[in-house]
Amino acid sequence: MPRVAMVGNPNVGKTSLFNRLCGLRAKTANFPGSTVEAHVGKCSLAETTVEIVDLPGIYAMDLALPESKLCRDCVSGRLEGLEPDALLVVVDATNMQRGLRFAISLASSRRAMLLALTMGDLAKTRGVSVDAAKLSLELGIPVVIANGRSGEGVAALARAIADARPVPFAHLEAARTPGWIDRQIEGSLGGTNSVGSDADSLADRLDSAFTHPVLGTLCFVLLMVAVFFAIFRLAEWPMDGIESAFGWLGSMTASVLPAGVLSSLLVDGIIAGVAGTVVFLPQIAILFFLLALIEDTGYLARAAFVMDRLMCRFGLPGTAFIPLLSSHACALPGIMSARLIPDPKDRLATILVAPFMSCSARVGVYVLLVTILFPDNALFAGLAFAGCYALGAIAALLTALLFRKTFLRGKSRPMVLELPPYRFPCLRTAFYTSYDRSIVFLKNAGGIILAICIVMWWISAYPRSPIPPQAQALIAQAALEDASAATASDAQLAQSYADRRSALLLEAELITHRQQQQQSFAGQLGGLVQPVFAPLGLDDRLTVAVLTSFLAREVFRSTVTVLVGTNDGDDDDRVATDLKKATRADGTPLFDTATSASLLVFFVLAMQCLPTLAVTRRETGSWKWPAFQLVWMTMIAYLAALATHAIVHSTVAATAIGALT
Repeated sequence: MPRVAMVGNPNVGKTSLFNRLCGLRAKTANFPGSTVEAHVGKCSLAETTVEIVDLPGIYAMDLALPESKLCRDCVSGRLEGLEPDALLVVVDATNMQRGLRFAISLASSRRAMLLALTMGDLAKTRGVSVDAAKLSLELGIPVVIANGRSGEGVAALARAIADARPVPFAHLEAARTPGWIDRQIEGSLGGTNSVGSDADSLADRLDSAFTHPVLGTLCFVLLMVAVFFAIFRLAEWPMDGIESAFGWLGSMTASVLPAGVLSSLLVDGIIAGVAGTVVFLPQIAILFFLLALIEDTGYLARAAFVMDRLMCRFGLPGTAFIPLLSSHACALPGIMSARLIPDPKDRLATILVAPFMSCSARVGVYVLLVTILFPDNALFAGLAFAGCYALGAIAALLTALLFRKTFLRGKSRPMVLELPPYRFPCLRTAFYTSYDRSIVFLKNAGGIILAICIVMWWISAYPRSPIPPQAQALIAQAALEDASAATASDAQLAQSYADRRSALLLEAELITHRQQQQQSFAGQLGGLVQPVFAPLGLDDRLTVAVLTSFLAREVFRSTVTVLVGTNDGDDDDRVATDLKKATRADGTPLFDTATSASLLVFFVLAMQCLPTLAVTRRETGSWKWPAFQLVWMTMIAYLAALATHAIVHSTVAATAIGALT
């Protein structure tokens, strides 16, 4: 199978072309060096199939950077299994000088070459047209204008790739003479360039606002608040649909199976536990969809420029913005992308603070606790949600400053960043990005959630405790009410007896469930560790849920759902509402305001991901640093949650006293 390697500068639309050609959805980013992996796909044509290797965007082949080394090794054939038969050089039509210089630097490989000109639509808006046939004749290699976002010209590019022959760049020697590149470009360009000045002027005005130290930061914060507000508004309907589906599934399962262990396992353990996690999938999907749209416009590169100046003041290098931004999706790729940071101390500092950034695994927990805190106020919920992300970022910056002032002393390096052009976002790209991220979340969390749901059901259901005497008395009283209803003289009196019977049975069920939880293995474990978390407002059940979340954060909701015994099968009884109604042994709310707030802060700051610790160990080469990372983040999370609980509890108490007086 012939193999073609795609190479080019950053921000030229290379990966978009790759996705169009191969039908894949590789992650794109507007930041140089955001990935060092090579994506491989197959482009199937009528008569042949071509393997395409998408290499990371680079500015030059000879730079001392990991992505440049990867490209050098691939083009030279030093990567086993990835040696290309031809090179597809992707060039930005609005910056052909740089693109052609880069293409000439590849000519020494003596491999077949062809050019794909992208950003043709942007060139047209600037009044510039390119004669691809004339440029191809001048260069001696195929040149095709293609747009990976719209699909225009992709079919012609696929045919050119299939027809590529091992004929090297024809003008190698001539291309090195001064002015040769400019002459080739001038001979193939046309148009009036009538609107270029207006477009450039608008872009300059936008850049002056978005990259301003104060205004740019304010724009970034307001945009993030708007995104989180939209998440709560747009996700209401799909969440209701998911709740209804799982509720119907639980009811059907309970009606088909006889009452017993199997029915309890499926309904109360697996279905209820998994529903407690899947119900928040719409928020995750919408979050990534909106972020993909924002990134596709070119704005996030401006945000990176603004954040670079901020991070340098906290001892982090400018290149740390990329790993930290990636960590908002998952800390694993964020930590691995820290390989791009050349200085060892800069790299270690970035790795240690990357897990503070709020990842997708935390989103479901945030949504649950924020919904409990602000059930009827989407604005406050959005502000609190944005505050979680801000708190994680602040903790990361302050931790980095402390580390860089103590055992990781050194100066940070500023980031050199090219600002991509402003573009209308591609809905197709954003949809696939959101879909892929959601599927990855379900795959990564699905097995863990299912296993922990089963374990948590078992340790909360066993050993079986007898029905307490108080519950037996209530059941007997309910039987009397039932008998009275049967002999009542009129329908209204019978209904009154029936209502009292239902209330007595419900109270008996709650008492039995509470005793079962206290005497179960889960209750015993929670009672053993609970004194440590008591200052945060946690009872034994919440303590068990927090302990299991150290395996993976996303199982917190499932664990709480199983331990508390909530029913999320009814549209009117959403998970957060049921949990807000749950009570402790003394009858007080389980999720009071102070406890919910302290839990939210704890989950923002705590290290609760074993895979992240494993990746930290692999990247640092020692268990010393992941152990330090776990201890440090847990300590910070505990102290911050303790302070939050004390402040909120005293504030609520003072407010109640003031209302009484």
